[in-house]
Order: sequence, then C-alpha cells, then structure tokens
Amino acid sequence: MVKKASLLIIVILAGFLLANPVKRAPSYIETPSERSIVLHDSTKKLSQGTIDAVVEKNLAAGRKPNRLVKEKSPYLLQHAFNPVDWYPWGEEAFEKAHKEGKPIFLSIGYSTCYWCHVMEREVFENDSIAALMNKFVVSIKVDREERPDIDRVYMTALQAMTGSGGWPMSIFMTPDLKPFFAATYIPPTPKSGRAGFSDLLQHIHEIWTHDRQKIYESSEKVGEYLRQVSAPAVKATEAGQEELEKGFASFSRMYDSRNAGFGSAPKFPRPVSLYFLLRYYKRTGEQHALEMSLETLRKMARGGIYDHVGGGFHRYATDERWHVPHFEKMIYDQAQLVISYLEAYQITHDVFFAEVARDILAYVQRNMTDSNGGFYSAEDAESVIDRSNPEKKEEGAFYTWTKKEIDANLSAQESRVLDYYYGVQDKGNVVAGPQRSLGAKNILYIAHSMEETAKYFNLKPESVRKTLSLAKEKLSQQREKRPKPHLDDKILVSWNGLMISAFARAYQVLGSEEYLRAAEHASSFVLKTMYDPKTRILLRRYRDGEARFEATLEDYAFLTQGLIDLYEASLDIRWIKNAIELTERQNALFYDSKDGGFYDITGSDKTILIRTKESYCGAEPAGNSIAIFNLLRLSQMTDNRNYRQMAERSLAYFGQQMTTSPQDVPQFLAALDFSLSKPMQVIIAGKPRNQDTQAILKELHSRFIPNKIVLLADATEGQEVLSSYIPFVEGIRMVNGKATAYICENYACQLPTSDLRVLAQQLDRKQGTK
Repeated sequence: MVKKASLLIIVILAGFLLANPVKRAPSYIETPSERSIVLHDSTKKLSQGTIDAVVEKNLAAGRKPNRLVKEKSPYLLQHAFNPVDWYPWGEEAFEKAHKEGKPIFLSIGYSTCYWCHVMEREVFENDSIAALMNKFVVSIKVDREERPDIDRVYMTALQAMTGSGGWPMSIFMTPDLKPFFAATYIPPTPKSGRAGFSDLLQHIHEIWTHDRQKIYESSEKVGEYLRQVSAPAVKATEAGQEELEKGFASFSRMYDSRNAGFGSAPKFPRPVSLYFLLRYYKRTGEQHALEMSLETLRKMARGGIYDHVGGGFHRYATDERWHVPHFEKMIYDQAQLVISYLEAYQITHDVFFAEVARDILAYVQRNMTDSNGGFYSAEDAESVIDRSNPEKKEEGAFYTWTKKEIDANLSAQESRVLDYYYGVQDKGNVVAGPQRSLGAKNILYIAHSMEETAKYFNLKPESVRKTLSLAKEKLSQQREKRPKPHLDDKILVSWNGLMISAFARAYQVLGSEEYLRAAEHASSFVLKTMYDPKTRILLRRYRDGEARFEATLEDYAFLTQGLIDLYEASLDIRWIKNAIELTERQNALFYDSKDGGFYDITGSDKTILIRTKESYCGAEPAGNSIAIFNLLRLSQMTDNRNYRQMAERSLAYFGQQMTTSPQDVPQFLAALDFSLSKPMQVIIAGKPRNQDTQAILKELHSRFIPNKIVLLADATEGQEVLSSYIPFVEGIRMVNGKATAYICENYACQLPTSDLRVLAQQLDRKQGTK
C-alpha cells in the first residue's frame, strides 16, 4: 500500500534526484521527432503481420475497440481492445486533459516488449483498473520505435527520477506534458516492494485533487532539469590518438576473458564496440583488440543467443556465457552483426564468420523482408504454446526443444549427433529461463566443436556437418508448424538504412548478386514510398499503406550511410546522388551551426519538450556518429571542404565525451579514426558489370581496409557527376581497354594498373590507415 504522505514525498522529490542526478544510464534509446504527415496512403496492405489477424478476430467477436484501432502501429493495435480509453499522442488528448483538469498517464513501449505484454495483461485488461484510469487520468499510448523523440524526453526523466530506465515506461504528467512521477512496469497490486497500480492511481488522484500546486512545482523542476540536460555547456575539445587509446583501454578493462563480450550479465552484442575495436586493430596492430572482437563473435555465434535452426540473433543473453537469451529478434541487431562478421572474415578469412553472416542474411530475407523490399522491425520473444489455448503465451516457446520432440523428428543417429553437438539433455539444459525455469526445454548451443563431435562418434567432420545440416532442416520444418511469434511489420527508415548497408557490404565481401538486389530493392522502396523529392521530406515509418512521422537525424544519417555503401557496392551513380541530396537536407534541418553537432529532431513539433544531441552508442550507433562519418566519407568522395569542416566541428563538440567516457561513444571513436587517417581513394576506370572490373573489386574487398572510398570512372554519367566535384576524375581512363585501378591518397595516385598481382602489392603496401 502506498501511503499518501510517502507518495507526496515521491512526487515532490522524484524530481531531485534531479538536483544531483545520476549519470544517464547507457540504454537502448534511439533518436528523435515527428510531425503527422501522411505522404502515401493506400488500402493495400504490403504485409500482413499477425496483429491484423488479431484485430479482425476481435472485431468479428464483437469486442468494442478504443480509438487506437485507427492507428497503424502494431504496438498501439495490441492495445486497441483494452477497456482503457487510450489516446494516441496528439492534441485531442492534450486538449481533453486541459479541459477536464486531469493529469496524463503516458505509457511508452513497443510491440515485442515482454514486460509491456505482462503489464497489458495484468493492468490494462483489468476492467476495474481501466475504470479508474478512465475516471482519473487521460491515458496516452506511444510506440517508442515510431516516436523515439517522445521516448527520449521521458526516458531522461525516468532515469533521473529512479536511476534506471526500461520499458514499459509509465509516466504521470501534467496537461502541459511535464512529468511528476515515473516508473517502468507497475504490477496491478503491491508486489515485491512495488506499489500496485490501483493504489498508486488513487493516491495520485488524491494529491492532484487536494494539493495540485505541489505537483506543478515538482513538474516545473523536472522540466527545468530536462532543459538543462538537453543544452549542456560544452567546451569544444580536439580529440586524437590519445582518445582512441583510452577507448581501447576501457574496453580491455570491461572484457570478460572467460566468456568474451563486455561486462557481466545480461550481455548485449553491441556491435558498435566491435566496429571500433577492429579499426583500432587496423590502425595500431594491437592484437588484443582483434582477439577480443573475434572471440566475442565466436562465443555469441556458438551460444544460445544465436538461433541455430533459423538463423539470426536474439536481443541479448540473460547469462554471462551467452546461453539463455531474451528471445526477441531486432532487425538492427541483424544488420550490424552482419557487418561485424563480414569484417572478421575479411581479416581472418575464416569461413566460420562468413557462414554466420550468410545465415543472418538468409533469416532476414526469409522472415523480415516485405514483398516490396523494405525490412520489418522485429519478432517477439513470446508466442502461443498450444493453438487450442491462444491466450497462453510463453517466452521462447517457438525456439526451445524437449529431448522428446527432437527424437520424434530425427533419426536415431541424427538425434545422437545433434544432442552431443548442441548440448541437448533429457531434463533440459537450462537451469532458469529469462523469467522462469524452462523445465525440460533445451536451448541449442554449440557444446562441442565439429572436430570433437566427429571424434566422439568416430566420423569424419564432413559427415557430421551433413548430418547436422539435415537434422536442422527437419527441425526447421517442424518448428514452422508451431504458432509463430508476433511480427512487427512496420518499416522504419533508420533500421532499413542499417540493413541496406549490411546487404551492400555482404555483396562486396561474399559476391552474391542476391545481396546487391536486396539492398537496391530496399533503397528503391524507401526513396519511392517514404521520401518526396519535390519537398525533400523524409518520413520515418511505413506500414499498411501509410508513411508517417517526420524523420529524425537517425533516419537521415542511417539511410545516407546505406546509400553510400550501396554506391560503393554497385557503383551506380544514382545512389551517391541520393546520399548527397539527403545529406544537404539533413544539414539544413539538424546541424547546429553555432556549436557543431546535430540535433536529433528538427524542433518543428512543439509538443516535444527538449531538443537533444544524442551521443550514447548502445544497441545502435548515435545518429550524430553516423552523420559525422557520412560527412567525412562524402568529403573524400566529392572534395567538399564544408563537409569536412562540419565533421571536424562536430567531433570537437563530442570530444570531451571521447576523453572522459570513450566506452559510451565507440562509433564516434571510429569516425575519429577515419578523420585522423589519410583514407585510401580507390578509383576504378571501367564498366561496373564487366568481368575485369569485378575482378579488381574482388581483390580490393578481400582485404579489411576500413578507411577508404571507392569511385568508378565509367566514361558515362557517373564519371561526369564525380568530375563536377573532383575535376581530377575527368582524366581517369582505362589502360589498353582494360579495367584499371588507381590507388590514391589526396588524389595523388600510384601508377595505374590492370594487373591483379600489382594491385595486390599496392593495396598491401598502402592501407591508408596511418
């Protein structure tokens, strides 16, 4: 039971903690903003996520929906039949709160969030609790993936008030949108020291009714704190080699030498850290940076965090050895990890890393790709156990196996080999699952190597490999008969940008034409459906015929990066033209010409209390880090000195953070590494699809040369466009009618060559990293 007096203290002082706030916890937060614009609208559904079937079933059963049924967000649609009188974020809800003099309850989550599901079942489906909510507050539901700008504001408040963050996010705030109480999951009744939602709601109502001024005073303090943290006094700091060394030292201290990865459980993949470490290795030759990265990639791919039957990585591991995952799958993890494994393959030429990359991409093509080319957002962690009881779900139900299930679907020999290789046990191989004991269930992980398994069964490794391949195919077919996890089929520009980069880079390294087609298909879809070239408006989210919400810095930056990568893969000039156009628009909308750096949102939506410059690189890189990286690359590709100056000013803006907390900003360190180098400029004279041009590209991309650009002089429009930026390119020609490579630095080139052996020598002599 929450006592009125104690709650009043919480409400008044929740703020402060703000007088001496905790450092903002590294979190999984994305980027920024909105404006409700519908660019394309259609009755045609490009993808049928499971949420559509659920909505139709509820309507057919005569259940009364709330106004969220008109929304497109899968998360909001999951709540469309709650007895709560939900509103989407917008003026209708704000006006109601002002008119009726009620506080606002803001609930922020996403459709594949496990504890969001729990709170819905326990709280928002509870008729008596819903009645209290409808009586005492105006309730607003927000999908954090559609609206990271809203999420960022209230996550900052939550972390300041409680010292931590997470979802579902539960915020009580005044009608002018300033928070005065914040929490994550709230149970329906008191539990484990947590206040029950009903009691909390009633006591907030009492204080709101009898001592409202205190709440407003508290909310004003919270609002002032938010304004202060959004505009900190920053001294421009020029970072250099020392910051790179500090970053390496920081990750070395965090490294788990026994299980790999960084820190303790729960363990997140966090590819941005590997992205920096591999570049630090390339710059310095520091073997430990390479070893930490490779061992982390190996341990993750062997662990239960990896889906050994269907491919792709789960969100994170709940234990220190990567065995027991939180089973949710996110497209941004797949995209970034593909690049990590590709770069490991370029360095080592170990096919293990290439095979993992291929498996991830196969999963994305099979499960996460829309028929029109865009990439979906996520798959849920939980699913229905038994179709006859569709209301009962369990985390991991789709992915885990009993020994009995395995034996029923495989031959005796296949079962024996698979059980040994993947650690399957009669009583299950998990002591405790993410939230509960998994009993006799098994999570597949590589318990023994291929060689150990071959020796144990007195077989050849190739025979074991074939047996396992056949066994996994049988299990995959059986698994497809199970009820599938919910698919969040909205298409986000930012995450599609990351996936475009992954497919483009995979084409460069692995050579499969289907990867290039996937990257081109997705890029064409986004630019056609979510971008208006006349107004140069980019929208963030597409689903069910509707493109909506003003794009953020993250959207512009990640898509631009994908287009630059796609140009370097395809050498089709249209992609670099699109990248430059988006960059110009990004600079106009987000760049801070006074201090440097980019704002996360345009500032056009006045309901967003603060305008931030995100720096933390967690599950995804910060939008600023990629925007800076893009400027550095484009400055090399177009000789645009203004781009270079903007990048340098922005690096200086974040320089102090690179000095004091380099582990929080690894993608900035990677951009810094590029800025400190003299990038290799590879200019190829030839036709992009000709065999001799492809042979040069294959030789180039067989090496890990991170700080480089690739341009094509094709004697057509592409060369004309590039020459308008860099006149030097106009004179690049094939030699003796053969595709010819020019290896340059600051456009001073070595002797051009069509000889692959000479090219290899030039590449090996000059890696462009010092």
